Amino acid sequence: MLFVAVGTAFMERADLGISMVVAPAYLLHRKISEFLPFYSFGMSEYIFQAVLLLLLCLIVRRFKKSWLFSFVTAVFYGFLLDGALWLTTSLPMSALWARILFYGLGMVMGSIGVALLFHTYIAPEVYELFVSETAGHFSLPIPTVKTVYDIVSCLLGVLLSFLFFGLWHFEGVKLGTVLCALVNGPLIGAVSDWLDRTFLFTDRLPLRKLFEQ
Repeated sequence: MLFVAVGTAFMERADLGISMVVAPAYLLHRKISEFLPFYSFGMSEYIFQAVLLLLLCLIVRRFKKSWLFSFVTAVFYGFLLDGALWLTTSLPMSALWARILFYGLGMVMGSIGVALLFHTYIAPEVYELFVSETAGHFSLPIPTVKTVYDIVSCLLGVLLSFLFFGLWHFEGVKLGTVLCALVNGPLIGAVSDWLDRTFLFTDRLPLRKLFEQ
């Protein structure tokens, strides 16, 4: 979760296009914070994920109590994200090469974080839960579902940008967002495959049933 939070902060500071996964929540934050200054990026994240959790229940037509832990994870991530954004405020982003460097680093860190979340029984964020549960429900590969989800999120981000900031005004959703939408799924899949080949993941605490009920 720390990898994902810092990676997202790097990408936001680079201003080359926020990750398509968080683009809708980011644009809602940008617009709503104009009227409610306390409405932070992190807060927008877990509110948006609460809506996404309801959508998941409608798609798979069931509900598991353990899914509520994903919302708890989202709230914790929201605080981590706001902290990461505060710590990265003074990063040197005046030079284009620095922005590209931090953007690429942020994309890689986010992919590593998501891949690690897929290898734990502790409840992931609703974003990852939505992908894994939808893939399982329809018997589809997780990387494929992840790529489709990212592209849909990217398109939603573009629509919100046009709606909030004017037609053909790409606020937050830029060239880097499109690039991330295309490569993020395969990158997470590659990291997951490497983790499976390199490490043996076992339960160290008897908590799996708690998160799978």
